[in-house]
Amino acid sequence: MYRFLILFLMLSVSCSEHQPEQKVEIQKNKKVVIAHRGASGYLPEHTLPAKAMAYAMGADYLEQDVVLSKDDVLVVIHDIHLETVTDVAKKFPMKKRKDGKYYVIDFTFEELKQLNVSERFDPATGKAVFPNRFPVFTSAFKLHSLQEEIEFIQGLNISTGKNIGIYPEIKDPAFHRKEGKDISKIVLKVLNDYGYKTKKDNCILQCFDAKELKRIRNEYKSELFLVQLTEFKTDEKLEEIATYADGIGPWYYQIIDGKDKNGKWKITNLVANAHKLNLTVHAYTFRADQLGDFNSFEELLQVALYEANVDGVFTDFPDKAIGFIDKNK
Repeated sequence: MYRFLILFLMLSVSCSEHQPEQKVEIQKNKKVVIAHRGASGYLPEHTLPAKAMAYAMGADYLEQDVVLSKDDVLVVIHDIHLETVTDVAKKFPMKKRKDGKYYVIDFTFEELKQLNVSERFDPATGKAVFPNRFPVFTSAFKLHSLQEEIEFIQGLNISTGKNIGIYPEIKDPAFHRKEGKDISKIVLKVLNDYGYKTKKDNCILQCFDAKELKRIRNEYKSELFLVQLTEFKTDEKLEEIATYADGIGPWYYQIIDGKDKNGKWKITNLVANAHKLNLTVHAYTFRADQLGDFNSFEELLQVALYEANVDGVFTDFPDKAIGFIDKNK
């Protein structure tokens, strides 16, 4: 199924006009599109078909959230637990923890490969979180490792002559430490093994945990491009972030702060202050089917990319963001 989908997408989706730059340092000077969990607006998140679709659409980077399995395999999945995107409750009912969740770290990779992956749903109701996306538990999708996805992307880079980057996120390192595992050490080894070592390599590594990013930079001496993800006002922390990271990944509501009395969107100082410190700003998450107070996806992109001047966007709909950027070149 995957081979057919990849071939179909590569033939049917034109992406020749949106070629990625060859180095991260060059990409700081252009508007960047990061496929959030792949083309997750169209196919179940973090599946290889979703990554193939995003690749064919011409995204600059494909995102990989990574969590460790029981046998130390880096699994590409957004959460440290499984019940919101797989049929784990049906396949392994006895592996539920006391909190009612099924944790990736309690399963071997071989066990994880037995699960079927679905569009994200509410485990209590079985209903899709985004009702107009790919139907829940339709077709066949599986979990995969970070190594498998890197080989997939690098293989497409060879066969297409492009240089699409990877954008892994280390998920909940504190949880992994409590479970006796150093996920960052394993992630850095895998990235190193596949040639991602410095800022000149087409890889950006992100994490919400500031202590962990500092550890990656200072203890492990990583020379990768590091992005500090944030969920809060960061102006007062920017100078500190600039000592160990190369960029920030804020929620776009940290940048766009409602409207003034005249109906004009208010822009915070976050992006401008980050740029003064030479920090790149990649904001999340831009969804065409979750607009909040915006009248259209185009309006949201216009305000974020050109009024707030963010350097890039994480989006479930990379084709729409790419099309908008191309029209504004």
